Amino acid sequence: MKQKIFTLQKLYDNGQAILKESGIKEYQIDAWRLLEYTAGITKAAYYGAPDREIEPGQAKVYLECIRRRSERVPLQHITGEQEFMGYSFRVNRHVLIPRQDTEILVEEAAKRVEPGMSVLDMCTGSGCILLSLLKYTAEKQGVSGLTGTGTDISQEALVVAGENKVRLHVEAEFIKSDLFENVSGVYDMIVSNPPYIRTDVIQGLQEEVRLHDPYIALDGKADGLHFYRRIIEEGSSYIKEGGWILFEIGCDQAAAVARLLHAAGYGSISVKKDLAGLDRVVCARYNVG
Repeated sequence: MKQKIFTLQKLYDNGQAILKESGIKEYQIDAWRLLEYTAGITKAAYYGAPDREIEPGQAKVYLECIRRRSERVPLQHITGEQEFMGYSFRVNRHVLIPRQDTEILVEEAAKRVEPGMSVLDMCTGSGCILLSLLKYTAEKQGVSGLTGTGTDISQEALVVAGENKVRLHVEAEFIKSDLFENVSGVYDMIVSNPPYIRTDVIQGLQEEVRLHDPYIALDGKADGLHFYRRIIEEGSSYIKEGGWILFEIGCDQAAAVARLLHAAGYGSISVKKDLAGLDRVVCARYNVG
């Protein structure tokens, strides 16, 4: 049987139509990114020769990617990567996909680091927070001697973090640990984007998150505060006097997390909003008013 011949434009149009019909909100963007990913095409090359024919095998791969995206498989799970803080990170179904809102956590941490500091990243996942903090502050701020350790209960997630460590050429240690279980020493800074979604809310999340993000990276237990409590209560043995702790939070959790920090002896508590004007990061210092 004669194979159907696609041009770049027809293939792209076909991809857009399938995703639009499937209810993908950003169907144009996703169809383009998958064309870029499968055909290695740039926008300049596309607009310069939209009638260029695509090899049947390449078209087949593209349409398979489109099919998967139409079934709500996240774009990043198809391409295997996501940009965060200007760096490309490897991702898969074992880690949360790095999101733009989390960059605020890194930016706030970067404002507070000093040369020679040690950083502990709890629930590290892909390692995006720790690795981008170490790389960004060295490259953009000239901060030297910063060291970092990331922990996660998932061995599969730590494999991804290790791949990203090599990918970004950053020195960091990753250890398997149920929060502080296998942590030793004290740190100048603790950062974390822990699971913070209430259990009863998870089933109402969009399919890309509910069906494809790791459940243990989402579930913050009944009130969403389980891991904040544990990190704050147990963390006092692992943070130096005057050390910083920074959390990403859900938009309605700032007051509750601030109360937990205050009760545990943290001061200088502040909240940073995201670009949508929603509470996103809580910062505090240990034993500092």
